[in-house]
Amino acid sequence: MHSSNIVELNSSNFQSLVLDAELPVLVDFGADWCPPCRMLEPIVDQIADAYAGQMRVGSVNADDYPDLQIRYGVMGLPTLILFQNGEPIHHMIGYQPRQRIEAQIKPLLTPVTNG
Repeated sequence: MHSSNIVELNSSNFQSLVLDAELPVLVDFGADWCPPCRMLEPIVDQIADAYAGQMRVGSVNADDYPDLQIRYGVMGLPTLILFQNGEPIHHMIGYQPRQRIEAQIKPLLTPVTNG
């Protein structure tokens, strides 16, 4: 069960939820049969909760939506792609610990201002 901060992405909603999004969107391409994908899921859930308001997090089942996998050149699973202003600006391939993912995405996010 995913965090409530993760949206299930598909061919129909990808344009509106990722490409047209005002916030950066981290997209997790994975599959149910993929052990590293399952290992990454709780980390992606934690990141979705930790960065709610700074970015959106979505997941794509690559088996169900091969068109999205092909469009963004996803060769291995899991693959995380950070989209900003509709463009894929950063790819991370394979299982990564949370610290490594955060170190790569934090500099690309707009800081939250409390005010």
